[in-house]
Amino acid sequence: MATKANLVIDQGTTFSSIITVTDAEGVALDLSNYTGAAQMRKHYSSSNSFAFTVYVTNTGTVTLSMSANTTANITSGRYVYDCEITSNTGVVSRIAEGIVTVTPEVTR
Repeated sequence: MATKANLVIDQGTTFSSIITVTDAEGVALDLSNYTGAAQMRKHYSSSNSFAFTVYVTNTGTVTLSMSANTTANITSGRYVYDCEITSNTGVVSRIAEGIVTVTPEVTR
């Protein structure tokens, strides 16, 4: 089951958030044979999406990030997102999901 985690992105700034993936005992998992993907959309059924850059480590962390140029082009408001990791055998697991709030930029 995915962890529920809401995110706040300040429009026009560099964004980064780290997710730690652990087992039932709280020990970080070795994710060295995994890849990741994450997107945000205005609604679950929206055809338009914004992709996060996803970096997976062997120490159990998954980093979601977006450049300042990317966040500057996202209209402020509320969005939904999720993050999935895929093993080298093709097993897909959703590790996080929630609401993204994009706050408007004043300085341009």
